[in-house]
Amino acid sequence: MNFQVPQFIDIEDPIFGPLTFKQFMYIIGGGGLAFLFYVLPLPIYLKGIPMVASVAFGVALAFYKVNNRPLPIVMEYAIRYFLSNKLYLWKKGEPSADKTAPIKPTGPKIAVPKLTESRLKDLSWSLDIQTKTK
Repeated sequence: MNFQVPQFIDIEDPIFGPLTFKQFMYIIGGGGLAFLFYVLPLPIYLKGIPMVASVAFGVALAFYKVNNRPLPIVMEYAIRYFLSNKLYLWKKGEPSADKTAPIKPTGPKIAVPKLTESRLKDLSWSLDIQTKTK
């Protein structure tokens, strides 16, 4: 028996043309706020700036993304950050004796031959000569 497994479940379906329900509501909210500014008994030059700002904010909420995250989620994180406690305490303690003790080798000591400066120069010269001739 074959079952169809839903795919792309994290993508919202467009309901109002190319817009999802959230995008549609953000744009309608910005337009409604602009209409409220329009019906205020003020001169049009005083109403224009808040009207344009509310429509722009509604469009930004609907479409603008910051680091591939929608603007409403970024704003929620920013508000949570600014309203949360930010008291971080760090108490420097004395280091314990176990951590500062040098590590002692437990196995037998292996004799490693030491290279003198002239022997090291000879080896590097011979390696340089072999790589240039190839």
